[in-house]
This record gives sequence, structure tokens and C-alpha cells, in this order.
Amino acid sequence: MPDPAVRRQSNKARRVKVDRVNKIKQEQNDGHWNLVRFRSDTYDAYRAVEQTAFADGALSTKIKELMAIGISIQAGCEPAIEKHIEAAAKLGASFEESLEAIEVGIAMGGGTAASAAHFAFHALDQFYSREILKL
Repeated sequence: MPDPAVRRQSNKARRVKVDRVNKIKQEQNDGHWNLVRFRSDTYDAYRAVEQTAFADGALSTKIKELMAIGISIQAGCEPAIEKHIEAAAKLGASFEESLEAIEVGIAMGGGTAASAAHFAFHALDQFYSREILKL
């Protein structure tokens, strides 16, 4: 039987990780609405490009989100990592598919990407907690 003190530490660490992911989500959301409120033509154009790029085509939106996870890892962009892991999960990507996308990002980005991947595991824990518990 696991030591209760270890279990409390584990739960506390998980809450800290979830809080970090949620803080980034809130900051990203606030930034989005500020750009909308300020009527940024550049931001509107960026959103249109993003919507077009992620639309179903020869590649499904799910596959594109998995690609974006790897690219976000390589770029070291925590808000994008969180956004694309969440989007991929909502589109039905499995934990294993998201994990492999992270691994491709690490392979493409080396040590810097490996550091960014640490954050990705916090996001995986939030969106795939049941699958992680099976490991």
C-alpha cells in the first residue's frame, strides 16, 4: 500500500502542474480577447490563416494538431504546446499519438525541445490523466 505522505505529495505536485497549465490558458485567452477588442487586423488575418491551415483536407485536423504538437515542442512555445495537446485530445487523438508527436518534436529540436517537453507532460497529465494512470 502506498505511503499516504507520498500520495499527498504526488497530488500536490499534480495540482501545481494543472495550475500552471490553467494559468497559461487564461493568459492566452486574455491576450486573444484583448487583440479582438483592439480590432487588430493583423490578428484577424493570423486567425484566418490558422483556421485555413487546420481545416480538414488531405490531412485531417487531428493529424494537423498532432503535427502542431511536435512543432510547438521544437519551438519551445508552452502556450502552443497546451493548445495543440488539448485540441488533439478533443479531436480523438490517443495519449500514445500525442506522446509520439512530442517525441518527434524532441528529435527535431534536441536539448531545447526536451526541456519544452517537460511542460508538455503537464498538459498530457491534464488532458489524458486516465491513460497515464494505466501506465
